[in-house]
Amino acid sequence: MSIEHRLIGTGDHKVLVLHDWFGTSAGWGPFLDYLDGATFSYAFLDYRGYGDRKNVTGTYTLAEIADDALALADELGWERFSLVGHSMGGKAVQQVLARAPLRVRRLVGLTPVPAGPYPLDSDGEELFYGAAQDRDKRRAIVDLVTGHRASAVWVDLMVDRSLEWSTREAFGSYVKDWVTTDLTQQIIGRPVPVKVIVGEHDLALTAEAMHATWLTHYPNAELEELANSGHYPMYETPVALAATLETFLRT
Repeated sequence: MSIEHRLIGTGDHKVLVLHDWFGTSAGWGPFLDYLDGATFSYAFLDYRGYGDRKNVTGTYTLAEIADDALALADELGWERFSLVGHSMGGKAVQQVLARAPLRVRRLVGLTPVPAGPYPLDSDGEELFYGAAQDRDKRRAIVDLVTGHRASAVWVDLMVDRSLEWSTREAFGSYVKDWVTTDLTQQIIGRPVPVKVIVGEHDLALTAEAMHATWLTHYPNAELEELANSGHYPMYETPVALAATLETFLRT
């Protein structure tokens, strides 16, 4: 069965891209316009219950995302590839790495969730676990991770798209998995080159959090904090994001 995906570029360097909890393969904003398609081939996967695969059912777990990502790579004939994962996708790409470490050239975590469990207090559990059914909770999350700086119009657009482009069942199941799953022992010490990119205004996944997790887990990891951005640099600073991403992939 063919796996729905979005393909950009025809270059020799293959890159699998996994989206965030609120997004889809199409939810990358103007950033897509600035990618070097002559050097790279980017495959953007939709998770089950999202985007073009909204009607595809599943268990809605990181393990399932990894299985689908590797199946897509096989379908495309990509023996080796780099991985880019945004937020929840940043944890999912680590699951792919754990499953197929010899196939991964480089790994990029974009405002990424770390490999271990994501600690939530009681208020955080109510906010994140309640967001599947509650539009206002989704809105509060987007506003938080962009540092309370984004326009109300843009925040509402992000929330409305998440409601339109994903099922509530999938949205609710994925969060429980990425919050609780612990991949640390499966990935710690992996020598793959790693780039971690965060936004200076992201109030949840901060540079400090990355130093305590990603940069501790991977011996060949580097961190960059993007100015004037929060959790969504593909919308907030798309040109800067494309430049720093592809500079790392080329080296």
